[in-house]
Amino acid sequence: MAPAPHLAPVAPADSPTADGNPPHGRGSGGGGGGGGRGKPKASPPPGGITWRHRLRRDRALVLMTLPALLLVLVFAYVPLLGNAVAFKEFDPYVGESFTESFTLSPWIGGENFQRMWEDPYFWSAVENTLVIFLIQLVFFFPVPVLLALLINSIISPRVRAWAQGVLYLPHFFSWVLVITVFQQILGGAGIIAQSMRERGWGGGFDLMTDPGFFKFLVTFQAIWKDAGWGIIVFLAALAAVNHELYEAAAVDGAGRWRRMWHVTLPALRPVIALLLVLRVGDALTVGFEQILLQRTAVGTGAAEVLDTYVWNVGLENGDFGYAAAVGIVKGVFGLCLVLAANKTAHLLGEQGVYKK
Repeated sequence: MAPAPHLAPVAPADSPTADGNPPHGRGSGGGGGGGGRGKPKASPPPGGITWRHRLRRDRALVLMTLPALLLVLVFAYVPLLGNAVAFKEFDPYVGESFTESFTLSPWIGGENFQRMWEDPYFWSAVENTLVIFLIQLVFFFPVPVLLALLINSIISPRVRAWAQGVLYLPHFFSWVLVITVFQQILGGAGIIAQSMRERGWGGGFDLMTDPGFFKFLVTFQAIWKDAGWGIIVFLAALAAVNHELYEAAAVDGAGRWRRMWHVTLPALRPVIALLLVLRVGDALTVGFEQILLQRTAVGTGAAEVLDTYVWNVGLENGDFGYAAAVGIVKGVFGLCLVLAANKTAHLLGEQGVYKK
């Protein structure tokens, strides 16, 4: 008796085909005489899945992120609506609530921005801010990179841990304590001034009240306080470098400096580019609390930056509309700096803050 021939199973008329799409004909929306009972369901795109599938897949992560998103929304984005006072002659005392005061305050259009353009004190604050930023970019930004390379070259784990602890510690000090330490060293009654007087070298040494030295002073204070904390990111990047690259470079005859130049620095370059973009975007924010505590010692001509200027005209003088206008200009200028720096990072082959 001959065996029965092998027949392939036949799919039902309404079942999807092998490629996952519904068949044409009865019950489908594609041509033929089926009456058009329904349209074929959209299949996921060839390169990935739809946002609904991702939302269903990552719903646990989304739920975990919701509290943080709500905090950012309430405390970061909702207050942005208050920037509308920049276009008003805002008086907080004309009403019993902010909403009533905002409604009763008259609209003045762009008068606050025109006043800012003509205000010499505003441009003096901009100049001081940019000068301090450039000084910190030259002297402060490379220090965490150099410290990370130095700590990474220490062979003994115990010495390395001790060095990290010593460098991290000043970050947890308040600016009041940091300025007090510098006052006891560089002030008119500090250690250096007393030693000079004891040796008869004069008693006029006081760098804490020198307006010409102030911009370098705040940079040195920032280095002492925050440089140790900044090396954490670079040490994390160095920890991800494959040690076989160092061994291969050593086999090829590369010394310590060659290995650092051809292996270590290329591994740090993406992180350096990212932090540099963020630092450039934060150019108009330079140590509000640090400078405010020392502004009276050197005068507003040397120590007035945009943040202290906004605090002065907004909180001390009660000119909230003008202070909001300055804040808007500062934010827009910072956004432009981030975009420009990120574009430069792309041109240099780095990812920057976001991809192309």
